[in-house]
Amino acid sequence: MKDLFQLLKGGNRSSLIAAVVNFILGALKGVVFFFTGNVALFAEMMHSLGDSANQFFVFFGSALSKKSPTQKFPKGFGRLVNLVCLGAVLIVGILAYETIKEGWHHIWNPTASSGFWLSIGVLAIGVVMEGIVFYKAAQEIAHEVGIDHAGLKTIPLAIRNVNRAKPATKLVFMEDFVATFGGVLAIFAIVLAQWTGFHAGEGIASVIIGITMFYVVGRVFLDNARGVIGETDEEMLNHIAYLVLDHPDIIDIERLDVVKEGEFLHVELVAEVNPNHSLAYLDDVRDTLTEQILYQKGVNRVIVSFDEDDGEQEWHHREARPLLS
Repeated sequence: MKDLFQLLKGGNRSSLIAAVVNFILGALKGVVFFFTGNVALFAEMMHSLGDSANQFFVFFGSALSKKSPTQKFPKGFGRLVNLVCLGAVLIVGILAYETIKEGWHHIWNPTASSGFWLSIGVLAIGVVMEGIVFYKAAQEIAHEVGIDHAGLKTIPLAIRNVNRAKPATKLVFMEDFVATFGGVLAIFAIVLAQWTGFHAGEGIASVIIGITMFYVVGRVFLDNARGVIGETDEEMLNHIAYLVLDHPDIIDIERLDVVKEGEFLHVELVAEVNPNHSLAYLDDVRDTLTEQILYQKGVNRVIVSFDEDDGEQEWHHREARPLLS
């Protein structure tokens, strides 16, 4: 039990904060929906509860993925976070379907809802809270790519670098972006219905919110499916290749794998060296390379081995340059 609590301390904080916030908002929206019957509010309730369940799963997955390798699982548990994300999107997919179905029904059978100011108030609170979580996730992405204190540029920076974020952080960022957009859309639909009597607009908003939820499901599913299979980080692969080839004792690279294992990178290197070097000397070279590669952002496991130089150039990524720190 003590080990479990230690692992949970290392879970993705953005996921935990988002899960708690969305659960509170989902419960609040559910109570107001019960009294008002507003279908746009129903869509936002389903969205918040779906996000909450999803992000709780992701938090636990990101924590358990940091468990140390065992004899039975020597490569560790890094990909567990990808498996959890794949399972979590099923929940959002089901709730997205229910949201679209309810909205479609309301489009063809529009009814007036009550509690205008109550609905607007709850949705406005939701937009503010989800917007704050969205901004926190943007800051986390900026931190993960090595750029802190970006100020007003944080959100554009996060959008440009979202594919470089950890799986859990990326999911929170995307879900709360859609949640904030959905809240604004729901407010617009309720105001439109109140002022014009176009009550089918609330159903249209519900359908649009459901579709955006499906978009997140698709993106997250594809990203984490690649993670489960084992995806190469091409940018870091070229970067590490440059560092290795810059070493004076490395003649060529026979094989280099840089594979994403959940939130971390595992590196396996087979380098070609002069066969006349002693074993003790090459052991020092291995230690130097291992330390240098482990120093790179996101790398937590390195295996370095050597082969004698065969006189042929096999690695052709010499144009790669180091990443900016």
